[in-house]
Amino acid sequence: MEGLKKAFARAKSESRTPLVAYVTAGYPTIAESADILLSMEAGGADIIELGLPFTDPIADGPTIQVANTQALNNGTGTKTCLKIVRDARARGLKAPVLFMGYYNPLLAYGEERMFQDAKAAGVNGFIMVDLPPEEAIRFRQHCTTYGLSYVPLIAPATSEKRMKLLCGIADSFIYVVSRMGVTGATGVLSTGLPDLLDRVHKYSKGIPAAVGFGVSTREHFLEVAKVAEGVVIGSQIITTLKNAPQGEGAKAVEEYCYQITQRRNPATSVTNGQSNGQSNGQPNGTGISTAANPNGDGSGWISHSDAEPPKDISTADPTKQPASESDPINGKVHVDAVVEGSGGTGIVDQLEALNTDGAEPELMPSRFGEFGGQYVPESLMDCLAELEKGFNDARNDPKFWEEFRSYYPYMSRPSSLHIAQRLTDHTRKSCKDGMGANIYLKREDLNHTGSHKINNAIGQMLIARRLGKTEIIAETGAGQHGVATATACAYFGMKCTVYMGAEDVRRQALNVFRMKLLGASVVAVNAGSRTLRDAVNEAMRKWVEKLDTTHYIIGSAIGPHPFPTMVRTFQSVIGQETKEQMNKLTGRLPDAVVACVGGGSNATGMFHPFSEDPSVKLLGVEAGGAGLDTDKHSATLTGGKPGVLHGVRTYVLQSDEGQISDTHSVSAGLDYPGVGPELSGWKDNSRAKFVAATDPEAFIGFKLMSELEGIIPALESSHGIFGAVELAKTMKQDENVVICLSGRGDKDVQSVAEELPRIGPEIGWDLRF
Repeated sequence: MEGLKKAFARAKSESRTPLVAYVTAGYPTIAESADILLSMEAGGADIIELGLPFTDPIADGPTIQVANTQALNNGTGTKTCLKIVRDARARGLKAPVLFMGYYNPLLAYGEERMFQDAKAAGVNGFIMVDLPPEEAIRFRQHCTTYGLSYVPLIAPATSEKRMKLLCGIADSFIYVVSRMGVTGATGVLSTGLPDLLDRVHKYSKGIPAAVGFGVSTREHFLEVAKVAEGVVIGSQIITTLKNAPQGEGAKAVEEYCYQITQRRNPATSVTNGQSNGQSNGQPNGTGISTAANPNGDGSGWISHSDAEPPKDISTADPTKQPASESDPINGKVHVDAVVEGSGGTGIVDQLEALNTDGAEPELMPSRFGEFGGQYVPESLMDCLAELEKGFNDARNDPKFWEEFRSYYPYMSRPSSLHIAQRLTDHTRKSCKDGMGANIYLKREDLNHTGSHKINNAIGQMLIARRLGKTEIIAETGAGQHGVATATACAYFGMKCTVYMGAEDVRRQALNVFRMKLLGASVVAVNAGSRTLRDAVNEAMRKWVEKLDTTHYIIGSAIGPHPFPTMVRTFQSVIGQETKEQMNKLTGRLPDAVVACVGGGSNATGMFHPFSEDPSVKLLGVEAGGAGLDTDKHSATLTGGKPGVLHGVRTYVLQSDEGQISDTHSVSAGLDYPGVGPELSGWKDNSRAKFVAATDPEAFIGFKLMSELEGIIPALESSHGIFGAVELAKTMKQDENVVICLSGRGDKDVQSVAEELPRIGPEIGWDLRF
């Protein structure tokens, strides 16, 4: 903390503006990182921000995200970052160093351990992108105990009250994030930046303010220096490293920083190109860090490859292609755009984290035990507050629910519920006498668009209209949420854009075409694992660019508050109807209800109305993929641990380093490394039980429902079917189990056909003809 204060004081005494320089740890290589820190100081940087790489940086722009990915591929972990600072200090680095990053890797490392090790390594403080108010306050207090600084970030949209609180807790400096507009050869400040700094200075009580975003030239630096006490540069340093000849990154960064500051520090110059060549125990920087896998066997890191034959993704007009190419089964899947990595402006480069003291209770995020919350950048806080208020006003308004129910005929509600007699009889054949519960089906597959997703899509669409939004964005995995959202947008006349992982685009080509038929634009995300998690990342990034006009319809019970509660509320129609229908059919509540679990929308919808009925067992069935003893599964509640992903604290599949794991499921809709926080709460208090069904077991469920009941289920639902059959075998014949048949399987027929040569022999299913 004191080092940061002295850096600003020294610059002030020399009548100059300090440079705060950012670089991602481990980029472009681990071996070069200590040299780069030294080179930034040599080129005149006063303070260094060292970015802690994270797999899912929802708040980063494309430049820094690419650096994150490369650093992680190099093997950079938390221990590596600490070692980089230690090495640089041992070689003479004097500039204060701040760790800047996301909470989950730090949470995995352990807060107390991090404070101790950071202090010992020579770190001076932290900038945490996504800490919610109540945790940021606690985190800041711990920093103070160790003599470390916690630097708050302020966004252009930060309210007056929040700004006052943020400035009040600053101890070294305040990070103000804003855009820079460029005209011709000189930098011109965005028109709102001077006013923003005036507001900050009103409350900062002399604490310096450093401004970042878009600064890349000496002219920019001087313009910002007219209104701020410090200037932050990050992306341009990453770009400088990217463009430098191999092995000359540090020299290039020193020269770049010198161009900005017009001053040097010869004591730490590395322009002679010399380096000690050591990196995390790897000679000459040629190895990969084993910090995340101390056994040296690759443990803790999960790689993912998909053996499915890929289909090409094309943005060409399919009407101008040969029929053989426009057929998604044989040729190309046509989308409206492809995102290579992260597109658009990054939130972390623009608007950042909140840590308020004494926040009003009604603004505090909802929790399910320890799970839930709002782990998001400051840019989203006001929008989430607006959404929460709009949602609360709506759900407390009888007229809203009257309007919602008026669309039941369009949605095909109520969905039917009936006994699956042949499946029940088949199950009893492998049971002891008197065993084998009756199996009932709640037919969400008969809803308009073919799944439960329409319930939430219509509900959130009505909220968006009440808030005056004119555009909708959504993410989708299996495509059913995308289809439901596109349907609602077509019905209500809203512009619709759906983000979908490129791998899921290939697996669910039929649903891509359905969305486009409905008038939606489909954007393939060709980043990360190219599945649902990457679609969520991109949708969140795009949402922040047009908050005033756009609503993000999250399809699952994930994300920051109020999304999990909102999705569950609209999906609870499933469980509510089940209660009424079972009472009418049997005169009592079911003894158990079963649902598949990916993010958790159909499971929370089925379970919540029964959550206060202890006589009803709640069983969630996750995607076991190739098995829980492998790294190819998506069973978050069964095999994960608490963490933070996509704005919410919940169970997450992650490495020991807190990096989010790649996942696998034969079902695109369950291929997600997180889960709804309410389900996590039920797991921890034992209200619900969660098991995993493997890909072959899901195929067994698919086969049984198809052959015995004449219903082709979604592969997601097939997991629940298998789990329900196994549960029914342990129950008495006079007991009743209800399966939430969440979706129909026409979208999955091609995937089943492709996987049968691999899975069919395992389960004795041969459809060759």
